[in-house]
Amino acid sequence: MRFQNLLAYRKSFELAMRIFEISKSFPKEETYSFSLTNQIRRCSRSVSANIAEAYGKRLYQKHFISKLSDCDAENLELQSWLEFSLNCKYLNTKEYEELIEESHQKGKLINYMMTNPEKFGSK
Repeated sequence: MRFQNLLAYRKSFELAMRIFEISKSFPKEETYSFSLTNQIRRCSRSVSANIAEAYGKRLYQKHFISKLSDCDAENLELQSWLEFSLNCKYLNTKEYEELIEESHQKGKLINYMMTNPEKFGSK
């Protein structure tokens, strides 16, 4: 199995791409360095990247779980940036609620992987 086949990876990648598309409409002043656009894109992509890294370390259970813990933290950071986006009026309520729900679902998948590492080849 490849990490790209993991449901958590596929869902996190889809969410990161959706956030990328939505964030294209954020104001220009939010596109630089440590801006909201940069931060929300970075942490949404980081979830997928950390799932890939975790899968690469699946032979070592503590490393596997540690990387998944990083995924979970990035996913929570994403929720924070989504809240900023809503309150800055860059997202409407419907978009925000949909993105938050997708993030919660992703969090459940990540937590399932952390509590069942043996199902992913971890020893």
